[in-house]
Amino acid sequence: MRQLAIALASGLLFGFGLALSQMTDPDKVLNFLDVGGHWDPSLGLVMGGALLVTLPGFAWVRRRARAQPGPATQAPAARIDRRLLAGSALFGIGWGIAGYCPGPALANLARGSGEAVVVVLSLLAGSWLAARLPMTQ
Repeated sequence: MRQLAIALASGLLFGFGLALSQMTDPDKVLNFLDVGGHWDPSLGLVMGGALLVTLPGFAWVRRRARAQPGPATQAPAARIDRRLLAGSALFGIGWGIAGYCPGPALANLARGSGEAVVVVLSLLAGSWLAARLPMTQ
């Protein structure tokens, strides 16, 4: 029950941060990518702020033997391979085309956005497909 409460609180905090920074608006993302037109640097500022919080958090987690609350954890190997690059490229292309990544898509789904329905269904279809494809190195 404690893990569920922590997950719920984390999700609500993340959603609040997305809403407060207006990152649930796909136009914010698209305007950030439009460096030749109506460029909006606010996404870069949000990402920079996230890094300021995340980097010390990662350092703290690396020193711990287990997650709180939860079982022992093992950090993934820090390596860059073709699968990581391909997945990152697909994510970036999709984000650039639609202006949505999973968090804002779910937030907009809760608001009843038709675009978000298409994005979330696409995310689910992609996850389903990825689980069925052979994972070769």
